[in-house]
Amino acid sequence: MTERPRFFDDIAGVAGGALSALTGLRDEAEAMGRARVEEMIRKFDLVRRDEFEAMSEIATIARTQQEAAEARIAALEGRIAALEAKLSAESSAAESN
Repeated sequence: MTERPRFFDDIAGVAGGALSALTGLRDEAEAMGRARVEEMIRKFDLVRRDEFEAMSEIATIARTQQEAAEARIAALEGRIAALEAKLSAESSAAESN
């Protein structure tokens, strides 16, 4: 059986090293691309989707609580008006006696 010359093993080793170097370059290029995009996002003062959705949810909750508070205030104002009318009626009745 003939043995493979060492030359082919060396070429295979160089090819494997080049492949891993290219993989490293690709990873580095992706990281640099992400960094550039994030820099542009900060520069243009853009908001990420998850941050937007969180703030939208907070705004919805605040709006719901505001509507509930307005309804409660309206009910309390109605009760105050009824009590004032009752007090005024009682006071008028006491003055006429």
